[in-house]
Parts: sequence; C-alpha cells; structure tokens
Amino acid sequence: MDNSMVNIKKKIKELSNEVKRHNELYYTKGVPEISDAAYDSLIRELKGLEKEYPEYEFKDSPTQLVGAPIPDKFSKVEHTSPMLSLESVNDEDGAYRFDESCRKETGGPVDYICEMKLDGISIELVYENGRFLRGSTRGNGLVGEDVTLNLKTIKNIPERLKIKDPPGLIAVRGEIMMHLKDFNNLNKQQVKDGKDPFANPRNVVAGSMRQLDYRITAGRKLHVYCYRILTYSEEMPPTQKEALSLMEKMGFTVSPKATYCAGMEDAILYHHRLEEERDALDYEIDGVVIKANKLEVQKKLGMRTTNPKWAVAYKFKACKEVTRVEDIVVQVGRTGVLTPLAFLQSVDISGVTVSRATLHNMDQVKRLGIKIGDYVKVERAGDVIPYISEVLKGKRTGKEKSFKMPGECPSCGASVEKSDVFYRCPAGLTCPAQIKESITHYVSKDAVDIEGFSDKTVSQLFDNGLIKSAADIYCLKKGELLSLPGWKEKKTENLLKAIEESRTIALDRFIFALGIRNVGKHIAKVLAKKFGTLEKVASAKEEDFTEIDEIGPEIARGILAFFKEKHNMSVIHKLGENGVKITKLKKVPEGKLEGKKFVFTGSLIQVTRSEAERRVEEAGGMVSSGVGPSVDIVVAGEKAGSKLDEAKKHGIKIIDEESFIKMLKS
Repeated sequence: MDNSMVNIKKKIKELSNEVKRHNELYYTKGVPEISDAAYDSLIRELKGLEKEYPEYEFKDSPTQLVGAPIPDKFSKVEHTSPMLSLESVNDEDGAYRFDESCRKETGGPVDYICEMKLDGISIELVYENGRFLRGSTRGNGLVGEDVTLNLKTIKNIPERLKIKDPPGLIAVRGEIMMHLKDFNNLNKQQVKDGKDPFANPRNVVAGSMRQLDYRITAGRKLHVYCYRILTYSEEMPPTQKEALSLMEKMGFTVSPKATYCAGMEDAILYHHRLEEERDALDYEIDGVVIKANKLEVQKKLGMRTTNPKWAVAYKFKACKEVTRVEDIVVQVGRTGVLTPLAFLQSVDISGVTVSRATLHNMDQVKRLGIKIGDYVKVERAGDVIPYISEVLKGKRTGKEKSFKMPGECPSCGASVEKSDVFYRCPAGLTCPAQIKESITHYVSKDAVDIEGFSDKTVSQLFDNGLIKSAADIYCLKKGELLSLPGWKEKKTENLLKAIEESRTIALDRFIFALGIRNVGKHIAKVLAKKFGTLEKVASAKEEDFTEIDEIGPEIARGILAFFKEKHNMSVIHKLGENGVKITKLKKVPEGKLEGKKFVFTGSLIQVTRSEAERRVEEAGGMVSSGVGPSVDIVVAGEKAGSKLDEAKKHGIKIIDEESFIKMLKS
C-alpha cells in the first residue's frame, strides 16, 4: 500500500472517530463543539470518501447504520402525560425559598421525598395489561422518539409486570444510566479495539438510544431507574413514597437511596450527605430532587409552563479539578475577533478529559490574573462546559509568563484594533484565517450549501493556492483537484457537480453566506424582504437599516462597514462574473398567521427551527430573533432559555411545540 492510500485510510478512520465523538456531544443537548453545518460537512466528507474507497470503510462507521444517518430516523410518539423539566436551586437559601413557597401555597408544613438527581437520559415506559408496550425519549416533554427496540435490550426493564392483577395502563418515568464500572470497562474495550474512548456515561446512554441497530445498544450494560408514575388507570397512590413502593412491587428498579424527609431541614441534610458520598457512587449524579410527598399537595401546588411547582432540583457544586496552563494561544475567528485559548495539562473532570478552555477576552484574562504556567481550578459549568474559575497564585514559582494580546494578527500580521473588550484583526478577507473561516461559512448548509466542502477541504484548497476567496470556488478545474492528495475521479466529479448546483441562490441565503458581522439567518431574511436586491442593501444608509424594527445601530454599522470594504465588494463582483445568480425572495400570500410575530426558543423535536420559521412565513407571519413589545407569540421548545423568561415578564403568549403545530394545521 503506497503512502497516499495509507493517508486516505487514516483520514477515513479519523473522520469516522470524529463524527462518533460529535454524535456523543450532540445528544447531550447543548454541549456540541461544532455547528450543525460543520457536522453535516464532516458527514458529507466521510460519505464521499467511503463511496470512493469502499475497501477502507470501517464496519462500525457512523454512516452505515441501516444505510442512513443516525438522526431523525425514529417515529414520534406523544407521551401519556407531560414530562416536564425541573426548576433548580444551588444553595440552602434557594431550598428554603422553595419550602416557603410550598408552605405558603398549601397553608401548612410540607413533607418531602428526596431522590438522587441521576445524570442520565429521561424516558417514558408504557405498559398495557401488564405487558411492555413502548418506550420513548423525553423529547420536548410532550412528544418523544420511539426507542422501544433499544429499551428492550436493557435487562432491568420488565417485559411483564410482576403482579397478579396488572393495571390496564401504567406509564412510568425513569432515567437510563450506565454505571461507572461498566463505563470504564467499555472504554478499555474501545481502546483495545483501536477506537476512541467515550467522553462520559451520559453520552454513551444518549448515543445508545439513538442507535438504529439495537444490537449495538444490547452490547452496552445500561440500567433504568424509575421514579414517577406518569399515568395510571387505577387509583393513584396517595404519596410519592407509596408510588415508589408500588413501582418496586411491579418489578421496576426504583430511584436508589430515595429518602423520606419530614421537612426541608432533613432534605438539606440529605443533600449534603449525598454530596459527600457522590465520588464513592458507581453512577453519576449532579444533585438531589426534592418532591412534595403527598399527591394532594402536588395537585394543590400545580404546574408552571415548563416545570412543576411541587419539585425542585437542588444542584451540587460544580465539579472542579486543578491543572496547569501550558500555553495561551490566540485564535482568529471569521469576523476577525481574537480569542485567547488556554491549553491545559489534560485533566479528568467527572469522566470528561479537558485539555483546553476559552478565556473569552482580555478582560477575563485580567480578571483572573492568569499567566502561562499557572496552576488553575477548572470547572465544568453545569457539569458540561469547561472554564477556568480560579488561579492558584500561591503555587507560583516565579517562572510563570504573563500573557499579552498580540499587537499584530497571528495569521496576517495586520495591526490589531481594540473595540470594547474585543481585539480584532481589521484585515477582513485579506487575512488568511478569516478567509478560510469566511469560505467555510459561505459553503455551509444554511448558506450556499455546497455538499462535500468541509473545513478540511477549504484548508487544503486554500493552502495549495487553488482558492483565495469564495469566488474562486466557481473557477476550480477537474485537473487541479485530481492533482491533490486524496482526490480521485468520483470525489472530484461530486464536488464540481455540487458547486455547479450552487450557482443559483436566494438573496437571503446569499446575504447570510457573506458572513457580515452580526447578520445571522434571520436578519439576512429581514434585509432580503426589506430591500429586495443586494444592490439596494449595499447602497443603503444607516437610517435605512435602523428604521427596521429588528436592526439596531450595531448591526447597521456592521453592514455598512462590510459593503464599504473594497475587497468584499470585489469578491461579490467576482462571484457574479463567475456565474453566481441571486434570486429574489418569493412573495408570501396572506395567510392564517398574517401580522403575527413569533419567537422560537429551546429545541424543537417535530420540526427543525428552520422549518418552523419557514412555515410561519409561508402562513403570512413573521419571525423575530428577540423578545420585544411587537412579539405576539413565543414558542417554547425543550430547554427554553432566557427568551422564555422575557416573554413571561412582558406577558407575551407562550405556547409549546405541539400547540404550534396544531395552530399551523387549523
């Protein structure tokens, strides 16, 4: 095997492992390291290589699960009862405030059941006449994905309830877990097989539920711990304590170490005791769930939009470890912002290996007083995102080195400019780092969407002098590509075909593809609707932009600065010369949502965010990126963020995804 073939095989394996790693990150919801567009590019590149070199395709390739990508291949199923999230508190004061609210609403003392807040994946198990009917993921709380086949491989989920007269219907909520011992054994096997180890047990669980081949799930030792009866055709037990006992009699493994607490003082003691025992447990937990014990109290307290008033998650302190800063380097982003990044001695924090942490900006560097060589405390915010919380200045030896933001861009050498807390390279599309990032952005899925054009492809073509801007993409020749390592007939033809298909593009997608600072997909569509042509956008004045409801002075200045830059206009002109045609947005006829303005927050499960926005606009409505007085409806998906709080504050109508879908159909 010649060196080029060895390199191709190695690249396929590296891409395969990278996709697997990002699959795991993605399914933890909110922890992905890359955008959806970048992930899609990786998948496309891997598929292209596997088609061209089938002899190097690995049996466990993430592209080969029933011949289709992993996501979006499970049927949707409506839960028998909403599976809501929990409000959380981080200290004793928060726990006492929760208790005070419960007592005030009910007019007397409240007793509680305390359970571990298991760090796994929430599921619903439904039984009819004692037989396991189906199981589904939590999804958005109302609708989840049917993962029954995968759940049937978990040994402690009963196929039949272990009681003589089973109810006609019972649905219970539980958490799928992987014990640390089993997780460590799995990772040992991964390494032995030449595969990348998994990041943490929760990721293994999430990935296992997304497997289309249930035999893969069966090979992993998973457990389910049940903690709530969601629906019951018989008379509900009067207390949570009795509900746990009933579930146990039926054959379910219930939440471990669940404890009755006569009042909040006992609950807080339980929390502190469990926090001390945390590291000795064989599974990961990140807090304690405190629930009102009596069902009548739960009913009296009721529900909020997204969580019950009768339960709270009392979280543990963030996991932290001490490690050393080996270096601080500067990364140059697409808009020229310079971001300091700390390279760390690798450290394990709750099963995740951390080797780097962003320092965000120089203000953060100064606030921490961090130096190269310092020992630091690294935490994972919400047990997820790594950040440096403290510098251990007492451990300094005098050999540490101060970090200063460079006066020149590390990529192009241009003099760095300071704006607010940011340092920025002003060179724009003459800076190699920004050029690469801008081309990667231009070809991404939400922009021009050229299949097969990954960030690695961009770097290879740029470094070999074949492209210097997005416009050069349309001048690529077959012979040039075939001369590069790893490029063969099929791959080259596929890319050139994809490039040809991208020559015609809608105005809003083209504006977004240009990578104008602070102009995302939504603002790009707003501009396209308002001005109609790129020429009108480019020639508009600041007041033309700021008179638009959703565009403020900062966005306006970013647009003006972009079109004032001669190099940017040169690239746009060259794109036109090379055959790129920009089409106008189609006029939308008046529809059922005419005049209504929507905001989406959180993750949607039945439709993608892009699809939801498109359907609103097709029905005559408008979509806003922020909550304000002009917004009529906020659609709250899973893990809705600060926009939901803003909507409540302003009294804006809030609906869930299911209601939104019904609104479209009505």
